[in-house]
Amino acid sequence: MKALLIAGAMSLVFTLVLTPLFIRLFHRLGWGQFIRDDGPESHHAKRGTATMGGIIIILGTVVSYFTAMLIADEPIPPSPLLVLFMMVGLGIVGFIDDFLKTRNQRSLGLGGWAKVLGQVIVAGGFAWLSLQFPNEAGQTPASTHISFIRDLPLDFMRLGTVVGSVLFIIWICLIVTGTSNGVNVTDGLDGLATGSSILAIGSFVVIGFWQYNQSLPGGVNPVDLYRAYDVRDPLDLAIVAAAIVGGLIGFLWWNTPPARIFLGDTGSLGIGGALAALAVLSHTELLLVLIGGLFVIETGSVIVQRAYFKVTRGKRIFLMSPIHHHFELKGWAEVTVVVRFWIIGGLLVAAGVGSFYLEWLSSRP
Repeated sequence: MKALLIAGAMSLVFTLVLTPLFIRLFHRLGWGQFIRDDGPESHHAKRGTATMGGIIIILGTVVSYFTAMLIADEPIPPSPLLVLFMMVGLGIVGFIDDFLKTRNQRSLGLGGWAKVLGQVIVAGGFAWLSLQFPNEAGQTPASTHISFIRDLPLDFMRLGTVVGSVLFIIWICLIVTGTSNGVNVTDGLDGLATGSSILAIGSFVVIGFWQYNQSLPGGVNPVDLYRAYDVRDPLDLAIVAAAIVGGLIGFLWWNTPPARIFLGDTGSLGIGGALAALAVLSHTELLLVLIGGLFVIETGSVIVQRAYFKVTRGKRIFLMSPIHHHFELKGWAEVTVVVRFWIIGGLLVAAGVGSFYLEWLSSRP
């Protein structure tokens, strides 16, 4: 608990205090946002705003997590390191994309398939590593089962070691690319992705701590077996989630409308990767559909818009996708869209955490 509080507080102070210094540095380096020409006209005033703010959040998270574990004199298990690996790895992919945008002064950096390839490489490495490092009980950070709130009977390894391992890696790559791109798509208004991510990743502080609280370290009451969670390092996952949330809260102070700095793909891909990693390692992969429900809606609006456009040869369902731009073009103020979408995201997170707790209540023998 001590490490959890220290990690969250240190990360918050890090981003809250140091972000203005990074803003000045990024302006000197010429790392300003390039605005797409076909976007809402109100966004053109944001051209040149400092971007790549994800660097600050990632640095704050990494420094705060390791410092907190050092101060608390706690050992560092592999599970939180895997979350940081995912966050840093996808942050690097996003940084390359952002850097190409600022250098070439256009709204497109890496090509679509190049970006996906980078995500797949990082996700594939994460998937492989997550099945290594067994503890004394032979438990690895991730499970080869598909999970909802707990592991379901669907185990990839039933198809054989080789086929099962390949399918497991593909499954993880789908989760990671879907989640990271979902956060990336949502990052279109000041503070929207940051605030929504605070809610979603914050839920894993609660989930991880609860799973730790319901673990079975010593003598086991047979009745409790129905309620215990088969998750490795749940408290450590809560600690690293707290570090990310603290960093996001401090950053949001400077990212709210009108934003002085943007996440950039560096931040959105890194945050999305961390969110996916937390879901995989806490065995709540499918629950992520609810916890990250706002990201699902945003991504879904893009998919539906493009599909409808192709089928009808030019017609549109929304004035513009992602759907937050649709409401902007209908006349909603940017801050109104952001706050209302935060509310929707919060309700979906509450539904996810509520489902998690209700499953625990219903697991009585």
